[in-house]
Amino acid sequence: MKREQAWRIFSGEFNDSTVEIEGSGEKSPSYVITPLGSKVNRLFAIGVLTDVEHVSESEDMIRAHISDPTGVFTLYAGRQYQPEATEQLLAIEVPAFVAVVGKARTYQPEEGTLYVSIRPESVREVNAETRDRWIVETCDHTKQRIEAMIEALKMNQPNAYDLRKLGYSKDLSEGIVTAIKNYGKIDVSKYISLVKESLQYSISSKDLFSPVKEKEKPREEKTLKSKEEKVESSEKEVDDSQDIEQIVLDVIKDIEGEDGASWDSIVENCKTKKLDENMIEEALTSLMDKGFIFEPVLGTIKTT
Repeated sequence: MKREQAWRIFSGEFNDSTVEIEGSGEKSPSYVITPLGSKVNRLFAIGVLTDVEHVSESEDMIRAHISDPTGVFTLYAGRQYQPEATEQLLAIEVPAFVAVVGKARTYQPEEGTLYVSIRPESVREVNAETRDRWIVETCDHTKQRIEAMIEALKMNQPNAYDLRKLGYSKDLSEGIVTAIKNYGKIDVSKYISLVKESLQYSISSKDLFSPVKEKEKPREEKTLKSKEEKVESSEKEVDDSQDIEQIVLDVIKDIEGEDGASWDSIVENCKTKKLDENMIEEALTSLMDKGFIFEPVLGTIKTT
């Protein structure tokens, strides 16, 4: 069975979700559909771990909260089914920056009410720079979903086929159509504001919660330019994003072992091909979206 991609998504979008598509078979995946069409089975989030508490008398189940610039993710983990993630969360001294990969889970106490949470598969402590990079990457992903939603809302009958012809992935195209059917006309301005507000946060190593300085904003906003603009300002011998993605994909295939290739080794090998770090990360993100690669564990990439 194909491993589901881990979506990069802000809590502000994830927590707005009220739609779930349940799998038809025993092993068929279920999906949370967000208002911007994210079709989430797994997600990758980074933020500040603010608290971890036991929620059962036996202390086998814990609840944790991770804060990002737009809100708070809620995590539930238990020693029976997520022993490693549970111990990792209990071992971290809060507050701390953490990265989590996990499954989207829902709770419906009554008809018409849906609460979403994450069941963590892996958790690790990270630094401020990693958290900042995730913010920018997630802004980029959210921006792409906003653009896809705007295109779909222009159509007389939004459909996945026409969205795919515009270059959007199969999962996003299907998710956009499902979102429109269930949420109606989406207020994309809310999520445009969410992206803008998220870019105002830049974490320094000295202050975990310091806002970005005005002079830093253009640098981060620049990272959200289109692939074409990034390529034009990069090495002349690499003339389009497809070439970059192929180079990165070839590097991964060359160096991956049975368990995949580490993020750092991919970056170092790609740099020998005259690609800079922004170009490499952009290509890795795009290849994940297209289903050519996936992240079995944090920091490890493997081809499909």
